[in-house]
Amino acid sequence: MSYPALNDVFAALADPTRRRMVERLARGRRSVGEVAAGFDMSQPALSKHVKVLERAGLVKRIVTGRTHYLDLVPVAMHSASTWLDRQQKFWEETLDRLDDVLTEQGEHS
Repeated sequence: MSYPALNDVFAALADPTRRRMVERLARGRRSVGEVAAGFDMSQPALSKHVKVLERAGLVKRIVTGRTHYLDLVPVAMHSASTWLDRQQKFWEETLDRLDDVLTEQGEHS
């Protein structure tokens, strides 16, 4: 996944409302109405959140008759998770090396 696409994923997930929507969709396909249930917001505001998730590639819309359903797209979540895992590994290794250097310096003092 390219950085612009990854940036879109993280920007979409930065909003708590959209994160809750993603959590609901993690349980399976839901109609837009089901996803919206419990959110205290207007239909236009909800539509904007859904569009952000769609543009980020996190959800896809399936239209059946007059009902719009949303599916979570795991690939986008996996790409973000992979990037985070790499960052975590890098920093763990970097901090381990720093710890080794500081320990070695302490032994020579």
